[in-house]
Amino acid sequence: MPEPIPISILILVKNEEEHLPKLLKTLDGFGEIVVFDSLSTDRTLEIAEAVGCKIVQRAFDDWASHQNWAVEHIEFKYPWVFYLDADERMTPEVRDEIATIAQLEHPPHRAYFCRRKNYLMGRWLKRSMSAGYVMRFFQPPHIRFTRKMSVQPVLKEPAGYLKHAFVHYHFSRGFQQWFEKHNWYAALEADEWIKAVDENDATWKDVFSFDGNRRVQALKHLSYRLPFRPAIKFAYMYLWRLGFLDGKPGFHACMLMAVYEYMVGLQVREKRRRGQGLDM
Repeated sequence: MPEPIPISILILVKNEEEHLPKLLKTLDGFGEIVVFDSLSTDRTLEIAEAVGCKIVQRAFDDWASHQNWAVEHIEFKYPWVFYLDADERMTPEVRDEIATIAQLEHPPHRAYFCRRKNYLMGRWLKRSMSAGYVMRFFQPPHIRFTRKMSVQPVLKEPAGYLKHAFVHYHFSRGFQQWFEKHNWYAALEADEWIKAVDENDATWKDVFSFDGNRRVQALKHLSYRLPFRPAIKFAYMYLWRLGFLDGKPGFHACMLMAVYEYMVGLQVREKRRRGQGLDM
């Protein structure tokens, strides 16, 4: 019997009885699977217990606080942790790459960004939804997170970048749930928008940073100051990034991203008016 891969898998869940089994099928061979549950009321915990997952529970407040609690309080079996959501899937390529890193005596980095392939209606959104880099592979003592929404890592050392990507079924819970969830996300993102515009100067120097993640975040903060953000977002993803080559799923994805930008903008306006004591 082969030795287990010395990596702890961290899965954040709440009421994921439909999707958790599909993710777990892609995690054979890992030495520990930790299900970090936000007080599920369906069969999520039953499913996790049946396959021997370690279960930790905590009520969700916001993304940064929740993930910081995980890295500070969960006693992982191994030094390395790879984090996944229930609508994501491990791939053999990522598995092999992180297994190699985890077994190095002196790894070049203590944290790694990873790309993800987003799918809609069975099609990889290669152009219409940027794979991007997200922080997923790390040693807990060397990382913390900031921002309520679209969390960003705070690292003690420069991060590395994995070569391969895992899979993300971004719309797997259906469009109704997508709108409900993103309406809530928009409120959190609006708080970050107001903070970025009102409290911080635009960091032009970071736009030219050699660090890809820092460059993306600088562009995001500067984009808060742009007018017509929803239209710009759609044009950028559908035309400039050639999202139209992804067919109808590409059009739907680009349109939904533009709608989300519009939702965030409305939330910003609402929060500012209410902050001034004005009616909507």
